[in-house]
Amino acid sequence: MTQLDDLPIRDDLRGLSPYGAPQQPVRVAINVNENPYHVPEVVAHRIVEAIARELPGLNRYPDREFTALREKLASYLGHDLTPDQLWAANGSNEIMQQLLQVFAGPGRRVLSFSPSYSMYPLLTRGVGSEFVTASRDDRFAVTPELAREAIEREQPDVTILCTPNNPTGTGMSLETIEAAYAATTGVLIVDEAYAEFRHDGEPSALELLPGRERLVVSRTMSKAFAFAGVRVGYFAAAPVVADAVRLVRLPYHLSALTQAAAGAALDCADVMLGQVEAIRVQRDRIVEEVTALGYAPYPSEANFVLIGGVDDPRAIFEGMLERDILIRDVGLPGTVRVSAGTEEETSAFLAALAELSRPATA
Repeated sequence: MTQLDDLPIRDDLRGLSPYGAPQQPVRVAINVNENPYHVPEVVAHRIVEAIARELPGLNRYPDREFTALREKLASYLGHDLTPDQLWAANGSNEIMQQLLQVFAGPGRRVLSFSPSYSMYPLLTRGVGSEFVTASRDDRFAVTPELAREAIEREQPDVTILCTPNNPTGTGMSLETIEAAYAATTGVLIVDEAYAEFRHDGEPSALELLPGRERLVVSRTMSKAFAFAGVRVGYFAAAPVVADAVRLVRLPYHLSALTQAAAGAALDCADVMLGQVEAIRVQRDRIVEEVTALGYAPYPSEANFVLIGGVDDPRAIFEGMLERDILIRDVGLPGTVRVSAGTEEETSAFLAALAELSRPATA
């Protein structure tokens, strides 16, 4: 049987593994930072109605400029944004891919701060660019000094800052983002996929957009909007950035059904985001209760917690799986990552962790 290496694939892709997290039918799945709540019934009905209106016209291509959706995204984000500053795609990964296709590519460099989202290097290699990393501090933060020094040293064409950061949950100050922007002549992408889960009062990089035409703020509807199965990501930037992305986007890349579903969800944003506070409560509960068990969780601004002080992450992962609970071993020594679930899911996880943490009896 032909193996992957037998095919004439690009040399720089040989030996790589595709991105993927375990997908298993378990009682409690808290491994991929999904929103644990279903789309509210009242919103589901609105979405169904919106999709139904599109069905008779599916013989025609959709609005390739997704005008109505961009208007709704601008209204949702506020910050005096206009529709021509918004762009959307099939998930924030496609958003990132489109941006890298335009601003990275062969002979160019992409910088991020490790550890961070594991798709960044895969997307970078996919467009033929070199991926370089700089270190965070011992609490996984990036200070203005760290950002400035790394950018001046590496001279990247694209810099990606993830805040709140995946997989650590760490936030980032506007001062750090400003320092990064000032230090580069390239494009600065701020990935705010988990922005809605931040503690009250934490600012968004959207505040920095005026006057910074090389700054892009990426968001997603997968997390806070409980829309992971629909695949809608988007960014806000200067209008010229959206013009640049048009050079590489596939024709009619957002289906009429995707546009309809996302628009209906945005019309019900208050309802869709109604469970965000409940998720934040469970996140903070995880931090508090795993600390009491003797672990060392990192502060989180996202909908998950990176738990440190784990002697054997693989044993914890396997022990949870035996109890029908799926968590994430992200490969950072001494840690596991846990998404904030419903109150019942969080209780099940904490009870299982307490059981796994007890010393074996003689």
